[in-house]
Amino acid sequence: MADSVSAMDSSDEEEHYDASDSFPDACCEEGKNTPAAPKSDHVPLPGEVRVLHSDQKTDSLGFPPTENSAGFRLQLDYSCEKHRGSSPVKVDGLVPDTEYTFSITRIADNANQSKAASLSVFTVSVKPLYVPMEPSPPVQITVDKVSRKSLSLHWDTPAGEVESYIVTCCSEGDSVQETTDTNKMTFNNLKPGECYFLLVSTKLRNGRISKPTVTSANTKTHLESLLEDLGLDHHVEDKLSLSTVLNIDEKTITDEPAKCNPDLPWSFLKKLMMVNVTARNVKCTSACESNFADHLDLDNLDKGTHSGDTLNPLDIITALFLCSDGFVQQEMALKMSMCQFSVPLLLPNCDTKQCTLMLWAMRDIVKNYRPLSLSESKGFIEERIVVSELPMISFVRLGECSLSKSEILNKLLSNSQQNHDTFVHSDMEGGDSPRRISNGLVEMTWYLPCGNKNMDVFNQPVAVANLRGDIASFETQFAFLCQTSTAVFVFFDALDSECELLTNQNHKAQIFLVGNRQSNVFSLDAVKKVATKLDLTNSNILLKTKSMNDAEFVKGLREKVSNVFETSKMKMGIEQMSAIAHALGISVDEDSPECQTAKKNADSITAEIQDILEYKEVQLPLQGQIWKDLTRLEKEEFRLRKVGSEKIEDYKSDLQLEKKQLRKKQNSYDMSNAIACFIKAISSPRMERCYFLKWMRMNLDNVSREKLFDLREQYKEKSKNSENKEEIKDIDQQLSNSSLGTEHFFREMGQLYEASLSLPETDLARQQLQHLPKLCAELMLDGFPLELVDGEASNIPIGWVTDVLSQLNDLVSPRNKVLVVTVLGVQSTGKSTLLNTMFGVQFAVSSGRCTRGAFMLLIKINEDVKKDLNCDFMVIIDTEGLKSPELAQLDNSYEHDNELATLVVGLSDITIMNIAMENSTDMKDILQIVVHAFLRMKEVGKKPKCQFVHQNVSDVSAHDKNLRDRKLLLEQLNEMTQAAGKMEKKKENMSFTDVMEYSPDTGNCYIPGLWNGNPPMAAVNAGYSEAVYELKKNIITILGSCGSSANNISEFTEWMKSLWTAVKHENFIFSFRNSLVADAYMKLCTEFNKWEWEFKKEMYTWVTQAETRISNFGTAADKSNISDMRELLMLLKNEALTELSKWETKLLGNLEQYFKQTEGHVYLVEGYRQEFANSAMSHRREMESSLFNQLTAAADIRQGMTELDRIKENHTKELENRVSALIEECWEEKVKMSEKELDEEFDKMWTKTVKELSFSKMKVVDIFSSVSHRLRTNLSTKGSHANDLLNEKRLNECGLDPFKYKAEGIIKKMKDALKQMFNISSHTKAVQQIADSIITVCSQFVTDTMQRQSNYHDNYIEEVLNMIDERLQNNQEVETDIPFEVSLKQHICADAARRFQEMHKYFIQKNDPYRCLNKNKEKFLADFKDVFCEVDQCQKKAAEFTDHCLKPAVEQFVNRSLGPDIIGEMLRSEQFSTRMSFQYSLLLDLTSKDDFKKYQRFICSYESYVKKWILNKIVQCFSNGSTEFEEQHLQSCIHRINNAIQKAKTEKSGNVKSFVEVVCQELGDKLVISQGALGAFMILNNADQEQFAHWLFKSVKDMAHALREKFKRTDILTKLKNLHVNPQNELFNRLIGCGKQCPFCASPCEAGGTAHTEHFASLHRPKALGTYRFCSSGKLATDICSSSVISEGEFRCDATNREFHPYKRYQEIFPDWRIPPDASLQASDYWKYVLVKYNKQLAVAFHAEPADIPAAWEEITKVQAEASLKESFHIK
Repeated sequence: MADSVSAMDSSDEEEHYDASDSFPDACCEEGKNTPAAPKSDHVPLPGEVRVLHSDQKTDSLGFPPTENSAGFRLQLDYSCEKHRGSSPVKVDGLVPDTEYTFSITRIADNANQSKAASLSVFTVSVKPLYVPMEPSPPVQITVDKVSRKSLSLHWDTPAGEVESYIVTCCSEGDSVQETTDTNKMTFNNLKPGECYFLLVSTKLRNGRISKPTVTSANTKTHLESLLEDLGLDHHVEDKLSLSTVLNIDEKTITDEPAKCNPDLPWSFLKKLMMVNVTARNVKCTSACESNFADHLDLDNLDKGTHSGDTLNPLDIITALFLCSDGFVQQEMALKMSMCQFSVPLLLPNCDTKQCTLMLWAMRDIVKNYRPLSLSESKGFIEERIVVSELPMISFVRLGECSLSKSEILNKLLSNSQQNHDTFVHSDMEGGDSPRRISNGLVEMTWYLPCGNKNMDVFNQPVAVANLRGDIASFETQFAFLCQTSTAVFVFFDALDSECELLTNQNHKAQIFLVGNRQSNVFSLDAVKKVATKLDLTNSNILLKTKSMNDAEFVKGLREKVSNVFETSKMKMGIEQMSAIAHALGISVDEDSPECQTAKKNADSITAEIQDILEYKEVQLPLQGQIWKDLTRLEKEEFRLRKVGSEKIEDYKSDLQLEKKQLRKKQNSYDMSNAIACFIKAISSPRMERCYFLKWMRMNLDNVSREKLFDLREQYKEKSKNSENKEEIKDIDQQLSNSSLGTEHFFREMGQLYEASLSLPETDLARQQLQHLPKLCAELMLDGFPLELVDGEASNIPIGWVTDVLSQLNDLVSPRNKVLVVTVLGVQSTGKSTLLNTMFGVQFAVSSGRCTRGAFMLLIKINEDVKKDLNCDFMVIIDTEGLKSPELAQLDNSYEHDNELATLVVGLSDITIMNIAMENSTDMKDILQIVVHAFLRMKEVGKKPKCQFVHQNVSDVSAHDKNLRDRKLLLEQLNEMTQAAGKMEKKKENMSFTDVMEYSPDTGNCYIPGLWNGNPPMAAVNAGYSEAVYELKKNIITILGSCGSSANNISEFTEWMKSLWTAVKHENFIFSFRNSLVADAYMKLCTEFNKWEWEFKKEMYTWVTQAETRISNFGTAADKSNISDMRELLMLLKNEALTELSKWETKLLGNLEQYFKQTEGHVYLVEGYRQEFANSAMSHRREMESSLFNQLTAAADIRQGMTELDRIKENHTKELENRVSALIEECWEEKVKMSEKELDEEFDKMWTKTVKELSFSKMKVVDIFSSVSHRLRTNLSTKGSHANDLLNEKRLNECGLDPFKYKAEGIIKKMKDALKQMFNISSHTKAVQQIADSIITVCSQFVTDTMQRQSNYHDNYIEEVLNMIDERLQNNQEVETDIPFEVSLKQHICADAARRFQEMHKYFIQKNDPYRCLNKNKEKFLADFKDVFCEVDQCQKKAAEFTDHCLKPAVEQFVNRSLGPDIIGEMLRSEQFSTRMSFQYSLLLDLTSKDDFKKYQRFICSYESYVKKWILNKIVQCFSNGSTEFEEQHLQSCIHRINNAIQKAKTEKSGNVKSFVEVVCQELGDKLVISQGALGAFMILNNADQEQFAHWLFKSVKDMAHALREKFKRTDILTKLKNLHVNPQNELFNRLIGCGKQCPFCASPCEAGGTAHTEHFASLHRPKALGTYRFCSSGKLATDICSSSVISEGEFRCDATNREFHPYKRYQEIFPDWRIPPDASLQASDYWKYVLVKYNKQLAVAFHAEPADIPAAWEEITKVQAEASLKESFHIK
């Protein structure tokens, strides 16, 4: 026998089974499609056995099947003379050319055997000369496609000449054989859900047939096939989850109709999640349908567009329920119930023939209704439908029925006012399509009365069940309905008179027969017989006659249903039905282990609740009064309303200590049993905890509902008597506090966690709670909301929420970008419903209560939409209603609403504003709150977007008709904006469109009412759902346009913290400090500083080249053909203007591009754009002025040197001629002279020549006279008094002694004396400090100028005067007068004049022609001797030219270039990147040094300390001996010099002089070559050009080496002295900014750019560090200005004319300063720490008593102080 044998497609009439081993082994699926063995002892014969195939060693046999043949084993025995064996499976190794006898026996499971069937067969003989090749079977069979009724397969082509393939497809009782010449085959018309064996044999051209290759495949079942059609097949195992369903993808925001079957379930879900009553109208649209109406075709018109492929909606619903997890099922059931759709009660699985009771799916359905008994009292019943004990009426069908049961049911449940298609029927879209998997489905709905007998169909609630399909096929479902229903109505056309199905059932329900007499198969006799057997009366039978229309028939049916209520008391809740389901073998969806464990855990917690208020106090103690007290203290810390006369910092310290005590009290509580169980339950696996939270929510809602019902009843009773005011108030309070939901448990978790944060990190109690934020973050990803704002305490547990969001960020990173949608509006206007409808979500709202606080929920964005929205998640925030009646009686209700609105608007990318036009007063209040929020956001850089939603407006013409209303709304918005602007102290003439992008036409959405009809039987209005869908699309479109502003979760958290901190202040705009804004500002500053430095560095390079050209003007190095210096100066100025304009354009362009980018939150600093643009333009103007001054000074100095150079040149030429003449004379005498004689001859000639030359010395200018003139010009605008003061004293008499300011006049002197008596910082002292500061700066400028060793120029004194004016302008807060200004300028200018006079004298002395000539005497002598002795001068002259001309020029170039390089290198360091980073580094360094003297210098001599600190940093950075920058510039020079030499060589100029002139000209724009040195080099130069060039290359190389060594040896301090640009001063000027200091504590301004209009400092100090002390005690003041500005305190100073002025209105006095309150309350910890540490030393230094240190300050550690620095300066 073969290893595998093919099934036979016999040419005879019988089909044969294969007796091979393949049949028993190749079962497709365990336990599937295998008929049971017969119970009889008789075992039939196998039947006639035939030979299918025979060769040398193999025989294939087959035999026909008999009934139940697959239930037996086969026993095969075979024998021959040489060989014997027995095998049930396979036989091989037969002997060729031998007769075998085969005996086949059937064996049953009970070991009974049939008689044997025998057959004799010869195996093929072996021929000795020729053995034919064995045909190769196909190598592998691959099944390509499997459907319900077909299989497609292909196989690999085997070797050999194949003629065809024999393909057999067989299953039990069925076999098909086909022949094909291709290598593929499709079998059709197969049975669904069958296992088929596929055998393929190869047939060669010689007729030989190979052994078959076998495989098997299952055809799809009805369910598998449908799920595949719907694209849900992969969800059979991996169930659809709620997060998948609620994802925002392209399908959810497009109106594309379903084009194919896989689109249908998603189309249904999309609409269902938005509670759209058209959800079941799902059908694919095809191209042929859309073109159907385009032409006339009457023949096909009657065919319509119905396609046999249209799916029945019930199949789609059944498929979705089968493929979804319990939470999606629950959500679907809830939404279907809201749409008044029937929901599955028993869900069938047509493959397993099992069904499931959908108890869990219906758990979340809560219904309200009013039975007739409560209509008088207007009471109502609210309960979960699964626990409601209602009579259930079931409707079933027996056999075929011409009446549409579902349509009749719809009519039965509808009144004349509202008609719903509760059940799908044949006249609905797709309802007439054959049901593929939904037969056996039992649907359920409820009729609930409203208490109006004119409208109610039934005056009692009733459940209605409807079984799909014939009860003959679904006996289990029918049995279930018979045992759970009050009555069962059986619809039929024909009844079997026996009708065992009806008569054998154990009926608890009344049976009603409903027949159609008009049916052809109706038999009245059969009805009578069945009625008799069932003991039915006429009241149990309803027959539709020909004379009875549908309305009469339905009326009769309705009466019978009503009678059931009266005659039967049987009622049963769905929860109770589970026991019956279990008894009948029906599974219950709640039976899963996860669900049951979760239920047990939830019940163990909620079972303990007897009294809600008491339970909350005992089990949830941390969120009670303690949390409310903490909230009160937090807000008071920021608002300081009750500080009174107490010192601010002492008061704040007391508040902090009180907070610590409350946290300590919280930590003293042990974790309650309820919370311990709750945390344990949510720590369980994902599905179990999701079930647990659902159970908890439902249980808690049930508890709250009962409690609230009792309280409402009491309230009703007490309200009847007006004397019960106190009791009513008490009940009202109980109503408010009786809410208990899962949010309370999470809130307690949050408080546990928050309290633990106050414990040390090593504390075990703290460590045990560290996992809680991650648990909550995981729940957010599962779709559970997070309570953002605690609605009862009106506070955010900031530590808890921050850490939860941080964990969430870690879980989803890097896909962590979010966009935020929020809804705001009056309470009970359907905000939550709007969000739930729009996004399909369900916010946790306690039963009977509106939302309190704010909840946020996460929805994932699919990849297909992500590209448009540029985000990964959408955050939905639901808020409590504004103008809540519960809060209206509280004094701070408006404040509460304002806080909430500001927070959520600030967090939102778009805010949905739910408004009602009915109540204009409420609307105005709401608009004012919201406009405030939008105005505040605009001020802090957020770009608010808003959609106004008008609900309950259903008219199609609403948009046009409400044009006037929209205009009125805009007018009101403008009015509110102006009012808000005044309150926020902004400009008055503001309109709403100034605050945000808003168009009355596009910014409004009109939504009709929610219900279509009267609840509880009203369905959700389709118009409502569609309008909300349009709003959703519009919102997503708007978000797509602003997708670049999406924050990541960390940034969202920062916004939340900053906003909440700011709203806790009274003045939001001046309180808002946000790290994202700060980061964005720092990035902008950093980028702008880089661009500005590029600009400045480029201009440094340019001016260096320009000055070089001026210095080389009129020399051999001059490349230009210009002969007039004025012309060159004009040319250079024009070039400068071009260069400046180019860079200004580039700067502004960079700024423009920066604000176009989508990253970096640039929109947050949009308000600073103009300031930085102004800074760029201002910088350009300053640079232009500076360049022009430098160019003019250089040109004037060069012009002054021209005459001097001409004199020097003439003298040199004269001497050269005389020396040449002397040489000629000596040569003519032909006398050999000794060196001494040469010296004597040269001396004689030199002395004689020098006497004959005329030396006109340079005239010494009187610098005092020039400076005095400039000073008078500067003070000419100050009037005659200034002129008189100048005349009182000559300038050269000033500046001899240190400058001392004295108060002028008796009154001023008396004031100063009094202030000194009381240790008050006097005006005289302040003015003296300003004077000292200005003198220091000007003196440094004069020192730097003198180091250049150039001649004096008037521009220098102009620069000094400008510096004085600028400094005086920057210190206007200290009052100064004209005498002070005159005396200060006289002092500074006199000192400058003396020093400039010295510089001028030195310059004249250095450039005196006589001195210069004598300096070169030795060189002349040496050259004279060389020429006389005819010595080769090439090497010597090359070295001379290099050492005296090139080397000084290269060294000067390096020194001129090195300054900008050092600055650039320092700016690369983070600490020099921005002013804030600089301040942070400065203060951090002070802490690390721990030296009071340094602090004292920092406080008292800020500028000098900072400059020294910068210098030390430069020295520290460059003390490693690196000469990288020097090397770069040296290489650059050497390269240019070598190129110049090479060019001079190629020009063949003939002599060395021409050669050198070419070299100088090539270097003329880079190096300034000394004309004196060059002139001296040129005389007596007879060197050979070629040799000179050779040696010059070598000398330049030696020079480079020498300079390198010199640079390495020179320390950084020496280098700094020789630089043209002083890095220390440049860095100081860049980082000190505008130089303004806080008017209260002297903290330096950190604003970027030079043209900012508002000054701010990140870190303010205690006033003691500004040398302030309290008047009464003389003790150092501890108040900090960032606290004072929000207090009721007052201040006085010169600017207030010594009158007291409120700190809160400080901007009236200092309008250009912004002093926000301390955002974190820890930001000033740094200076508090300093004051505590050095209190006594500071008191001594400032001649005061030590400060009274607040107790909380004593606890600040160095680590905390440094951390506060980081926070203040936003350092990460």
